[in-house]
Amino acid sequence: MKLDRVVLRHLQMEQKSPFSTSYGTFTTKDFILVEAIDEDGVTGWGEGVAFHVPWYTEETVKTSWHMLEDFLLPLAFESPFDHPDDLNQRFSFIRKNNMAKAAIEGAVWDLYSKKQGISLSQALGGKKKSIEVGIAIGIQKTTDDLLRIIDKYATEGYRRMKVKIKPGLDVELIDAIRERFPTIPLMADANSAYTLADIDVLKELDQFGLMMIEQPLGSDDIIDHATLQEQIRTPICLDESILSVEDTRKALALGSCKVINVKIGRVGGLSEAVKIHDLCKAQNVPVWCGGMLEAGVGRAHNIAITSLENFTMPGDTAGSSHYWERDIIDPEVEVKNGLITVPDGPGIGYEVNRKMVDYYTVDAKTYRRR
Repeated sequence: MKLDRVVLRHLQMEQKSPFSTSYGTFTTKDFILVEAIDEDGVTGWGEGVAFHVPWYTEETVKTSWHMLEDFLLPLAFESPFDHPDDLNQRFSFIRKNNMAKAAIEGAVWDLYSKKQGISLSQALGGKKKSIEVGIAIGIQKTTDDLLRIIDKYATEGYRRMKVKIKPGLDVELIDAIRERFPTIPLMADANSAYTLADIDVLKELDQFGLMMIEQPLGSDDIIDHATLQEQIRTPICLDESILSVEDTRKALALGSCKVINVKIGRVGGLSEAVKIHDLCKAQNVPVWCGGMLEAGVGRAHNIAITSLENFTMPGDTAGSSHYWERDIIDPEVEVKNGLITVPDGPGIGYEVNRKMVDYYTVDAKTYRRR
């Protein structure tokens, strides 16, 4: 493959409702949409998942644009490559900036799949024809509000509920959920809000039969998580701590977790995500796909990676209508009875709606091979 040009677009989409976690509240989603065109005129699409504020990782929309413009796109244009894995390797000397890498690499994976005449799922080695999905619910104003929302999504057929917790909003909250929904598959996401000083509180969560507690301790920690996992029955799932297959290997060797959340942007792209999947599969450790409030292109990439067989737990890939009045793809992602059908058309399997892309675009720039 030989890239001819790449278009970067800064999109801003208003969310249907605010999404609150322990580190902030989102009402709009700013992100970079990447359009990569090769010398034959075939187009691939990728989506950057960095937020406009560095509260999840150190990356932002602005830093991702800088890395793409000044480093990653020149490397992508440098010479032809046979496979997206080659591009992933070409980027390897650049430290971190994983979300920027994943944005262009995702577009190249879509482009590669289209040129091969196969779906992105098939290109990645996916086998599933449909995937189970859950829902991530942000912090609500009241517990009653949260219970009403859980009831709504349970009625719609979502296969797992994820709720956000933080100190002071944890044991009583989960207790209230379990009293109302004693058997619903449930997990708690702490977004690094706790320390080992809170171990007694975290132990109390064992009584509720949670599928897992996600990232309870520091965002870059695997040592304290190993200490915590030894003392609680609830499986720990690592999110922010896992940036690569090497991080995964070390965390599993230390016993820091029993589940891994794979986010394509956080780990630097689909190529690295597949490596993490394969390592976890070899060690019988389940993985699932986390969400970053993606629009349609990013959501399509999540669907494709989740079709790999060791993604055995429902992910955060809810339907488009949960987040947006109108998504940027046709058809929009739909959930039926907690399942999403994996597209079998070439590439991501969805058409990008250029009219909606233009509507949401606040800035754009085209880069060409010299």
